Amino acid sequence: MSDPKPAPHGWLVLDKPRGLGSTQAVSAVKRVLRQNGYARTKVGHGGTLDPLAEGVLPIALGEATKLAGRMLDSDKIYAFTIQFGEETDTLDAEGEVIERSDRRPPMAAIAAVLDHFTGDIEQVPPAYSAVKIDGKRAYDRARAGEEVTMKTRAVTIHSLGFPGEREDAELRSTFATTAGRPDPYDPQAPLELADSVTLVAHVSKGTYIRSLARDIAHSLGSVGHVTYLRRIKAGPFREEQAISLDKLEKQAKGAAIENLLLPLEAGLDDIPALQLDPDSAQAVRQGRVLSGLPHADGLHLATLHDVPVALMELSGGTARVVRGFNLPDVAE
Repeated sequence: MSDPKPAPHGWLVLDKPRGLGSTQAVSAVKRVLRQNGYARTKVGHGGTLDPLAEGVLPIALGEATKLAGRMLDSDKIYAFTIQFGEETDTLDAEGEVIERSDRRPPMAAIAAVLDHFTGDIEQVPPAYSAVKIDGKRAYDRARAGEEVTMKTRAVTIHSLGFPGEREDAELRSTFATTAGRPDPYDPQAPLELADSVTLVAHVSKGTYIRSLARDIAHSLGSVGHVTYLRRIKAGPFREEQAISLDKLEKQAKGAAIENLLLPLEAGLDDIPALQLDPDSAQAVRQGRVLSGLPHADGLHLATLHDVPVALMELSGGTARVVRGFNLPDVAE
């Protein structure tokens, strides 16, 4: 039996299908690695997607798992559809209907309320969410029949609008192609009553799209729930970089999975680089402090010959290791 292939390092941007949980997606990637002869590899994801949601799920492999926590803190962009007239206990299509309304808002009214939900807002997370209450997940308490009281949290909605109105033409085109949906806002028919509406939201960490949809519906004098939810960007990763599980399984049989990965540093596109020489790189690997550096204060990615060595925090010309990377084949 041949020796296993070395464990790969980097990011696999998965296009998660509906019906698959994020943990199941990680398990599926582990299975592909195992079936194709790779050594045991650490695998994690950079931000949970509900089973009923689809789209961009960054999967970290090897040393990239050390950055998965940073991905949880990143902004996200979602496309989502609100179905008016029924609110469910889960705020999505999976739950039981708990309230109905005959009111359907006109498109002009929907357009008018979006600014109210843009910027720094407060929202109440869904009872069916992973938020912990006294050490137990809210959804576990809700499923057990407990009455769940969720605390309000502050989040930021950077932008909220109709796909056809977004200034980001590339994002708009990608959404239209991937989702296969027409522009849901017709400015020529602003008084047309809407049974549903599709919106695009650029949000901070911790934002619940299901809560946003509920609150938008309430502000329009109706009720509603999410019937479609797709993450089209997570941190620096966009859906045009994403690969389906089926395609991953097929391509991994005929090519090295490394060819499908983005490098570890792809998750750090907003971090300036700090070039090291071999001696300073060795010092950093030993956890030592570097002094006398002319770089600006803040987080830097220290590299040797473009290979990541560590994340380092600079302050007053002194750099300390925040997170070291043990990547193979570093050129000396």
